[in-house]
Amino acid sequence: MNTPAHLIFGAAAFARPDQPKVTAAALLGALAPDASLYLMVGWHMFVLGTPARVIFNQYYFSGAWMQVFAIDNSFILWGLLLAFAFWLGRRWLVAFAGSGLLHLAFDFPLHHDDGRPQFWPLSDWIFESPISYWDHNHHGALVGALEIAICLVLLVVLWRRFSGLLARGAVLLAAGFQLFPVVMWAMVFG
Repeated sequence: MNTPAHLIFGAAAFARPDQPKVTAAALLGALAPDASLYLMVGWHMFVLGTPARVIFNQYYFSGAWMQVFAIDNSFILWGLLLAFAFWLGRRWLVAFAGSGLLHLAFDFPLHHDDGRPQFWPLSDWIFESPISYWDHNHHGALVGALEIAICLVLLVVLWRRFSGLLARGAVLLAAGFQLFPVVMWAMVFG
C-alpha cells in the first residue's frame, strides 16, 4: 500500500481523540516501516542526484538496502516490540507497534516483485505475491481503487471520531496525501 494509506489504516485502528500520545504513536508506527526507504531515496535523489530509475531498479534491490528493509519490516521484531508493549502496559507503545505490524500485514500480500524480507532474523525469504498495490500487470489498478475506496471509508470514520479543528484538518490533509503517490510516481517514472 502507499504510505498515506498505511497512516490512515493505522490511525483508524489505534488513534484516540482523548489520547494524543497514542494517536501520535499510531501515526509514527504506521510510517516507521517506510521511513528508511524515504530517507535513502531522498538522500540519493536530492543530495547525490541519483536518477530515480537507478534507485528503484538497482539500489532498491541491492543487498545493503534489503538488509535495512529486513530490519524495519520484520514481523519478528515488530511482534517482539508489541509483546513488550503489552508487558509494559503502555498504550502508546501498543499503538506504535500495532500500527507497524498492521503496515507489514498489508504490505505482505501486496508486493509482487518488490517485497521485503519480513521474517528477519529467522529468514531472508521474500514473498512474491501474485498481487501488487501498484503494478498494473499484477492487479495494481484494482488494488489501488480498493485502497482508495477503503481509505475514504476510514477517513469518514476518523472525521466522526475526531471533532477538533486540527484533527479534522489532518484528516483532510490525509485525504489529499492519499493522491500524492499517484502524482509522485507519475513524475518519477512518467
